[in-house]
Amino acid sequence: MVAGANNWNRSSWKSFTAHQQPNWPDQAALDKVLKELSLLPPLVFAGEIRALKALLAKAVTGDAFLLQGGDCSENFSHVTAPTIRETLKVLLQMAITLTYAGGVPVIKVGRIAGQFAKPRSSDTEIIGDLVLPSYRGDMVNDPAPTAKARKPNPKRMLKGYNMSAATLNLLRAFTRGGFAALHRVQAWNQEFVSQSPMGRTYERMARQIDQAIRFMDTIGISMDTPQINQALVFTSHEALLLGYEEALTRIDSTTGDCYDCSAHLVWIGERTRQVDGAHVEFLRGVLNPLGVKVGPDYELDDIRKLADILNPDNEPGRLTLITRFGKDRIGDALPPLLREMKREGRNIVWSCDPMHANTFTTKDGHKTRSFEDILSEVRSFFDIHWAEDTVPGGVHFELTGEDVTECVGGARDIDDKDLKINYQTTCDPRLNAEQSLEVAFQIAEMIRR
Repeated sequence: MVAGANNWNRSSWKSFTAHQQPNWPDQAALDKVLKELSLLPPLVFAGEIRALKALLAKAVTGDAFLLQGGDCSENFSHVTAPTIRETLKVLLQMAITLTYAGGVPVIKVGRIAGQFAKPRSSDTEIIGDLVLPSYRGDMVNDPAPTAKARKPNPKRMLKGYNMSAATLNLLRAFTRGGFAALHRVQAWNQEFVSQSPMGRTYERMARQIDQAIRFMDTIGISMDTPQINQALVFTSHEALLLGYEEALTRIDSTTGDCYDCSAHLVWIGERTRQVDGAHVEFLRGVLNPLGVKVGPDYELDDIRKLADILNPDNEPGRLTLITRFGKDRIGDALPPLLREMKREGRNIVWSCDPMHANTFTTKDGHKTRSFEDILSEVRSFFDIHWAEDTVPGGVHFELTGEDVTECVGGARDIDDKDLKINYQTTCDPRLNAEQSLEVAFQIAEMIRR
């Protein structure tokens, strides 16, 4: 079988090489869990997925902008109402900043409600004198450095499903129940952000928005509309565990089409985007919007083939290429990719992930990222697109609404010695709420040119 052939079904990926899959110790236990998952209700619905694809089609032409952000890898212990609320709050703050200051509608997509698995460079890692299975995310095993904790357990996928369902339930309540109403733009300003330079800048903008809403209300324009009182927030995660994704794939009763109902948008990582691999084979057959991470060492012919396989009809909104080149390599890596895709007339949402290729480790062992490096790659992303007459369609961040100290720099000038103050991530370092808001204001200036 060759990826891209017409004989796709939900299980056809099993005839291909599947990278980054856990070494499940008990096949019978795995099969039992996957069967149970296949009988559970979908987490998201086909109509919602189609709505996101239609919005992303606008990002292809520059009539909307994609904001995708959230945890590097979600933790079961952090699936709490306050944590979910704070992550949503920072996404709403960033989106309103981009919309108001940048003058463009924003598509809000969280790395949330399913980002419980992570790829690893090796199946094992050395901790002290122990050689242990690598931690592959809470949906697979536990990060505690013991052999028992690191043993892959398929029942954790059931817990991941339940955690995702609980998160989605709360997100829907927040976004449709008044929390996300534009009247609350000032209330979204968290205390520690409101006391910062970026928080004060946001507060001034929030007052202007509030005045505009009051004016419209005064002259008789109805404020009782979804655009004012609700927010559309979609979910996404890396489609890494193919058994889980297959189990949550459903046939839409209204169209007969297949959708991966684990999230609205799913993406293929840099480590799993092999043209002849199982991840590409599986995702080519579902009708969700798809993302593909692209690092600086890509082969142009591979990206062309991926576009052919994943978006054979060149449908706008179907394919997002998420470039993760690093500040020092984007200048060489991005232009030829843009030129080739433009020459072929590809309908692509171009998104910039300025996080992954800008990671380094401090002398005391903290993995971190520099705010200035992140901003530098985003600036280059926009500058190159404007120079090539292509559309910078979105950004992709690892961030949190918590007051963490994981990335250095920003308005508070966090440095290496500050990282230990509140370094919480079990995976990669994230922007905190203040840094996220600061980068949103900077991007708004770039969008306006």
